[in-house]
Amino acid sequence: MYTPYSRKIYSQAMRTSRYVMEMIPTLNREALFADESREYVSPPEPEVGELVTFRVRTARANVDEVWLVSEHMRQRLEFEKTRGLFDFYTTKVEMGRDVLSYYFMIISGNAREGLGKTGVVSRREDIVPFRLCPGFSTPDWAKGAVMYQIFTDRFCNGDPSNDVLDGEYSYIGRNVRQVKDWYQRPESMDVGNFYGGDLEGVRQKLDYLQELGVEAIYFNPLFVSPSNHKYDTQDYDHIDPHYGKLVVDEGELLGPDQTDNEAATRYICRVTRKENLEASDALFCTLVQEAHERGIRVILDGVFNHCGSFNKWLDREKIYSAQDGYEKGAYRSASSPYREYFQFDDTDDSRWPDNGSYSGWWGHDTLPKLNYEGSEKLCSYILSVARKWVSPPFNADGWRLDVAADLGHSPEFNHKFWKAFRHEVKAANPDAVIIAEHYGDASSWLGGDQWDTVMNYDAFMEPMTWFFTGMEKHSDDFNPDLLGDAWQFRCSMERNMCAFMQPSLLCSMNQLSNHDHSRFLTRTNHTTGRISDFDFDAASEDVDPAVMREAVLFQMTWPGAPTLYYGDEAGMTGFTDPDSRRPYPWGREDRRMLHFHKDAIAFHKENKVLKFGSVRFLKGDKDFISYARFDQKEQIVCAFNNSDHDMEVTIPVWIAGVSQEGEMTRVFATDRTSWTREKKKYKVENGEISLHLGPKTGVALAAHTNARFAQKPRWW
Repeated sequence: MYTPYSRKIYSQAMRTSRYVMEMIPTLNREALFADESREYVSPPEPEVGELVTFRVRTARANVDEVWLVSEHMRQRLEFEKTRGLFDFYTTKVEMGRDVLSYYFMIISGNAREGLGKTGVVSRREDIVPFRLCPGFSTPDWAKGAVMYQIFTDRFCNGDPSNDVLDGEYSYIGRNVRQVKDWYQRPESMDVGNFYGGDLEGVRQKLDYLQELGVEAIYFNPLFVSPSNHKYDTQDYDHIDPHYGKLVVDEGELLGPDQTDNEAATRYICRVTRKENLEASDALFCTLVQEAHERGIRVILDGVFNHCGSFNKWLDREKIYSAQDGYEKGAYRSASSPYREYFQFDDTDDSRWPDNGSYSGWWGHDTLPKLNYEGSEKLCSYILSVARKWVSPPFNADGWRLDVAADLGHSPEFNHKFWKAFRHEVKAANPDAVIIAEHYGDASSWLGGDQWDTVMNYDAFMEPMTWFFTGMEKHSDDFNPDLLGDAWQFRCSMERNMCAFMQPSLLCSMNQLSNHDHSRFLTRTNHTTGRISDFDFDAASEDVDPAVMREAVLFQMTWPGAPTLYYGDEAGMTGFTDPDSRRPYPWGREDRRMLHFHKDAIAFHKENKVLKFGSVRFLKGDKDFISYARFDQKEQIVCAFNNSDHDMEVTIPVWIAGVSQEGEMTRVFATDRTSWTREKKKYKVENGEISLHLGPKTGVALAAHTNARFAQKPRWW
């Protein structure tokens, strides 16, 4: 690397000597860096009128000028300091009321380069600008939080007295069934089969979750609903008594004209009686309180695009018609106060002899789409629901929003509604988080006035599963060309991360598995298909726990909130929904996988740079990727060999701010057979580190001096 004289002498020589001009070093593009993290934008979540410091890193004495450029501004940065190999330039800008979209122009001799979210580019039209939104913040507790998703019916049965009974009611033309064998595999048509998991079961396992290291629970829907998944809400005002408590368990026998649902007498009593609803809500309050006492937050699933055909507003099943205190449902009467909540086709239709057909989400008659544009009353009601559950006495810590981009009948209304939703939720609980389910570019919702963040499919789950397994996330396809393709992986991650501003990125829900897709461990066997194609054991055959451990180490070191799907830590397998909803294998856990997750989570939580630090890809090749998480005090470099052979790799760690000469300490490693947190030193020479990586190996190395390591290093 070219080393100049002092800055003053160097500048004078530049002006007076053609010979020295010819010695100007070429622009060091690898050294150029800026992002939206707290070290490069301070404060990172400013208010209107607040003075913000912007910072850019360059190679030492390598550039002539650095400019901040936006649509209405061009401002020169001043030299701030030299640290190691780098110079830092800063400028201050007072935040206006609008989102500031900006990039940096770097001038060195005749070279002019743009620096934006995807790095250094030569053409202005290729620059992806940074964005900073005044007044937009996400809860600090959610940034990098270890989250844990619970599909309640399959987690733990803590109170058998509230179990759904055989034939208690009919759902989608079949009598519901109580599954007696907790370890039974889900059936292809599974929505009416109930294993008995409930909130009491979760309450009894809070110590387990705390020991695992969980910082937030994300529940699949809990409100009254006839299905085991509960994405067909029946009553938004109450927790389902089958998840809560049954204080009253018997009801009066109803006549054949009082319900259209076979054998639903007992069900109607269970889910409509005030005593049961109040007791179930109270149990939820207790659960949240006990979770909070352990430092665990609680996130609810809000299904507001559609409800269910059992819903009290529609009441297609006559669940509420015979009950006191309930208005006529819209399916029961054209004069129902809820008629405008739905879109009806009032033409003659033999399927709907009473009042015509209604619009269902994706045509599903069990999922009637809510008609927000047609009812101000509906809008107000759902907003009151949004406020209610994040307020005392319930005190939930946020919402996950199901199919959020589908709500409403137009994009204009959709954005209008979510702006109102954010206002109501944040007014009720400023520390609540709003996470949306979304596939594709979510940038129009992540502008600071609607969602906080998303379930991170495009910038995490999709690229991750292709690189590490070569599989599509439903296990519907295997593509060997994408398996281990570091270039495609990096391009996909960087491109899709551009949709996020920093507050959204740091709390994005980074999952390997969830209720809608196959289990990640099953994807490692490269078997394509669905539950109906295979026997029970196929999802567990030829799986590769070493690849799972690699992926978890990546998950715990990448920006965002690493989110476990219940049972992944216990080695659960399963093809896509419904097979991915198997019951948690209490007493049959993969103990080694469980211990590994505990260690990986502890490593994540011990190093704040993994929650707030910058991220930078360092080097990649076939089956090999490396990147760094770093700030001025700490640098952690991660490297992965996803192949079946040994690799010798050299990684330019100086790019992350690691000293040119010195040492790095291995602080976590997983390989083909095991994992360790035992410390091991590696030399850094000329800003690079050389590693031998065995097959299916992931390592994390630290250059910080204040790293906290396991008290008792061990191999498992």
